[in-house]
Amino acid sequence: MSFLSATLILFFIMDPLGNIPVFHSILQEVPEKKRTGIMIRELIVAYLILLFFLMAGEPLLNLLGLKQSSLSITGGIVLFLIAIGMVFPQHGIKGDMEYEEPFIVPLAMPLIAGPSAIAALLLMASRDPDRIGTWIGALSLAWGISFLILLLSGMMMRFVGKKGLRAMARLMGMLLIMMSVQMFLDGLKSYIQTLAS
Repeated sequence: MSFLSATLILFFIMDPLGNIPVFHSILQEVPEKKRTGIMIRELIVAYLILLFFLMAGEPLLNLLGLKQSSLSITGGIVLFLIAIGMVFPQHGIKGDMEYEEPFIVPLAMPLIAGPSAIAALLLMASRDPDRIGTWIGALSLAWGISFLILLLSGMMMRFVGKKGLRAMARLMGMLLIMMSVQMFLDGLKSYIQTLAS
């Protein structure tokens, strides 16, 4: 795998364009002045999580006795719960609880540093451990482009308006439900294949 192909794969997996309405719908209760700071913090946390799993993910999973399929299953469940709250805001997991500023979950993980991105990095590191510098560079470039897109997304969201944002959030919620189910099924399939072998 080349540096460019690794960068593109990670960029598409992080899906910054698809995450724009999700980020803004989750942060809609946050004052606009604080949003940028939260986004920067969450994106940096996501980068550190991905970097950690690239450098030490495989030994850590082995040490804890965890399989890569568990990442996919866990990420699928978390995303599903988030998506239900987006599609049905009055009946989601938030309920009538007081709004809390997002920290790590769900913006940093699993939206940016999701199980797919972690699995891709684990795969790169395990297939070609001698090229760890290349993988770090690919991760950094993909993350950097995603960072810029999400940081500048506020300008685009201003044109959409609150009603447009709510509609996009519900649409993204539906897409996230499908993605989360697929993520869960992929993890389940991988786990069943591991048991069979």
